[in-house]
Parts: sequence; C-alpha cells; structure tokens
Amino acid sequence: MRVSRNKMAPVKSFYLTTPIYYVNDAPHIGHAYTTVAGDVLTRWHRQRGESVWFLTGTDEHGQKVMRTAEQNNVAPQAWVDRLVADAWKPNWSALNIANDDFIRTTEPRHTERVQKFLQSLKDSGHIYAGKYEGPYCVGCEEFKLPGDLIDADGEKLCPIHSKPVELVNENNWFFKLSAFTQALLDHYKNNPEACQPESARNEVISFLEGGVSDLSISRSTFDWGIPVPWDTDQVVYVWFDALLNYATAVGLTDDPNSEGGKKFAQTWPADVHLVGKDILRFHAVIWPAMLMAAGLDIPRKVFAHGWLLVGGEKMSKSKLTGIAPSDITDHFGVDAFRYYFLRAIPFGSDGSFSWEDMSARYTSELANDFGNLASRLAAMIEKYCGGLIPAPHRDDVLAQALETTVDKADKAMVALDFQGGIVAAMDFCKKVNGYVTEKEPWILAKDPANKVELEEVLYNTAESLRALAVLLHPVMPATTEILWQSLGAQSSLGAIGDQKLSQIATWGQLPQGAIVTKTPVLFPRLEIKE
Repeated sequence: MRVSRNKMAPVKSFYLTTPIYYVNDAPHIGHAYTTVAGDVLTRWHRQRGESVWFLTGTDEHGQKVMRTAEQNNVAPQAWVDRLVADAWKPNWSALNIANDDFIRTTEPRHTERVQKFLQSLKDSGHIYAGKYEGPYCVGCEEFKLPGDLIDADGEKLCPIHSKPVELVNENNWFFKLSAFTQALLDHYKNNPEACQPESARNEVISFLEGGVSDLSISRSTFDWGIPVPWDTDQVVYVWFDALLNYATAVGLTDDPNSEGGKKFAQTWPADVHLVGKDILRFHAVIWPAMLMAAGLDIPRKVFAHGWLLVGGEKMSKSKLTGIAPSDITDHFGVDAFRYYFLRAIPFGSDGSFSWEDMSARYTSELANDFGNLASRLAAMIEKYCGGLIPAPHRDDVLAQALETTVDKADKAMVALDFQGGIVAAMDFCKKVNGYVTEKEPWILAKDPANKVELEEVLYNTAESLRALAVLLHPVMPATTEILWQSLGAQSSLGAIGDQKLSQIATWGQLPQGAIVTKTPVLFPRLEIKE
C-alpha cells in the first residue's frame, strides 16, 4: 500500500481501467474476460487494504457505431443509449462486476473535458492542420500503415477483421506524435514493467524503432463525434476521444481545488490499463504521448492480454464467433465462468474456449475438490459436533502450507498472474482434501475415545475452508459468500469482503461455538447439454 508523503493528503488510489468497449453490438465473452480480470484484480487490492478505483465504460462515437445505427434505422444516440441500458450494464451486473464508475463518451463530463484537453494541446503547439490520405479500417477505427495490411487477390485487408480497408482523403488536424518517439523508447527500455507482458513491450519498442508518423486526430466526412473546439466542421478522431476517458472520468482539466481536480490528484496516474493486444499501440504509443504533450504523468502499466479464440480465430461479432456470457453462465453459473477463464488461460497469452475443458475443470476442481470439501465439512460438523465449530486447534503442516499459499497467491495476483494465484489456492485445497482423507474423521467418529482428535481434524478443516473462502473471494464472490455464511464466519468475523489478505494465514480465527449450517451444493452437478 502506497503511503502519501503528506500525512494530510489522501492515499493514492490503486486505479485500474478496462478498455471502453464499442457499442456497435452487445458484449461477448472476450469483453467479459477483460472486465472480469479487472474486477478480480481490484477486489484483490481492496482485500489488501488499499484504496481502489475501478473504471469501465463504453466508446460510443466513430464511423463503426454510426453505420451500425444507420443499418438498424436508429439515430446513433438512441442506438448507444439502448445498448448500454439493455446489454452492457446488465451484463456487468450479472457477472458481479464491482466497478466504481462507468464512463460513456457521449456524456457531457467526457465531451467537455476532451475539448478542453484538445484546446490546450493546440494552444501549446502540439496540433497542426494537414491532409490525410491512406487506408482506414472502420472496424478498428484505425488509420492503417501499408505494412499492417494483408494482400488477398490484390485487395488490401485488415488482418484483424479480414475485411477490405477504405481509402480516406481528408483535410484534418494532426498531433505531433513523432516528437515523442525517443521519450517513449527511453521510457519502455528503462521501465520494463510499464508495458507487459514482455512480448507486448517488445512489439511496442520495435514499432517505435521503426519510426512513428504524426497522427490525424480529426475526421471531416461525418459528424458523429465530439466537435473540434476551434473547427466545429470536424469531429475528434474516435481513438483520441476514447483514450482520454481514463483521465476525463477522474477529473482531467478540472480546477485543482474542485471536486474533480481533487479526484484527479488522488487517482492519477492509472496503475493498470487492461487492454486486448489488438489495441496495444493506441495505449502504449498514442496515449502516453498525448499525456506527455500535456505535461501529465503517464500510466504505470499497460497490460495487453491475449485473445479468446473460437475455431482458431479471435472472437468477433462481425465474424459470428462472438459468444454471449449468458450462453456459458446459464449452464455453469457466474462464479464458474469467472474462475474458468482466469484459471485455464495464462493472462497475456491467447487461449481457446473449450466447452469440454470447462466442463472437466468445473467437475474436478470446483465440484469435487472445493465444493465437496465444503459439503463434507458441514455435514460432519452437524453430525459429530451438533452443528457447532469445535475448540480451536492448529495443525502445523496445514498452517505452514497456508502461509506459503497466501504469499505465493499474493505475489502472483498483483503481477496479474491470475492463473498462478488461483492454482496456489487450489493446490492448498487439494492439500486439505488429502489431510481429511488421511485423518478419516468418519472412522474416528466410531469410537468416543477419539472425540478430541476428531474435533481437532474438523476444526483444522473448517479453518482451512475459512482461509480458502477469503483467498478465492475476489474470483468467486457469490460462492465464497455462501461458504462464509455456512461456516458461521459472518457473525463472528464480519463480512468476507472486509477480511484482509495479510490476516488470512493467522490460524485459529473461527471461534468455538460458531454455528455451521448446511447450504445448497456450491457447484451442483451439470445437466448434460444436448
């Protein structure tokens, strides 16, 4: 936890953002993957005792959104309003996303701050008039370099969308991006943590070393966007507009003594920008250059995760490979969804979604290892201890294993190694299952002379589950809440979300006499999907 140098100043918040997502359609599981990762990481930091601010939102301007609205015979504003209200926000609520703010680029707070920021760059000489002529991909909303394109029978295609690019010829306003090439190179070479994983950083450095052109930051052939303040016949290029959301949402350009200005001072710079690897250059080249031009701190880390693949291709609504989160959560449940994608795929690498693999992990890891342990413990305490937690006891092997587990999981999670953090917790779960199998409490219960030993085994198992509930709470908040209630921990230890990671390994927290209740099976048997 960072401590402010000034004792009177507020502690700098751990500030994490997801990309703001295009609202040309409803979210698919690729969008959910990023958002769940952000939610898990911010929940983890909250349980470390840190001040946290978690932002997500929607990118609502640009040609792609405008054309989609036109195809549906709806005005762009009405189109985005409906999708945000009926699809985006409900999906995040359904996935138990605990974001602190949701920014929309059509909101006045964003529009006004973008115009102020843009005007300041123009006034300081970082923007000039020019002409753009070249390829543009509406799907990416990106001015493409010739080397970015693929050739298909003489036609130039976007490598991401596999669709022809459009040739644009416009009089626009340009940002002096090339002026910041060396400063960006120095930054990434001196601060390798600033762009992760390593493959992403190498890509950015290679791109910068190849030379960077100035960037067209306005469009003059359509009007769905934020008007350029000194030239209202043009609108701000959608990416220049969208990238600013990370700062406009927390008060960029506001007076330092205002509420927004104070929020900006407490929050900025962002600690982590989570992005998909296809939008890495925007976030690791254009965005920090914009901030440098304005004399502002640049983000501490841009982390580009891999793609979720279907049939070997990136998940995409335009290619009909997008899968709605509800297609999976209706079958497996929300917490299994959250668990699976961060457990099965190393964050930063591409990964293929497999229904069969998810079914197998659900059964072996969640139902058999974790859920069954909780069910057996509740049943045995009810049967052998009258439903009450027995007297505290410490098994040194389990207690020491827990200390190692917490340390390992914490180091992994803060490094965005979600798989490593989850595996550490589940390995401890396997160890507890092995302990129960070895001690055979059901055999001990047959002889009253073993009462003390039986109760020691049950207490150690319950205490292990108490720790597992807190460790896995950021990943599976609803399920661990049920387990927490089942252990009688709510009344004795307080809310599970208030438990601190630094205290998890302190053994003996469950008090004698806490009432254990049987609950529905945490991970019920899956129905066979036709």
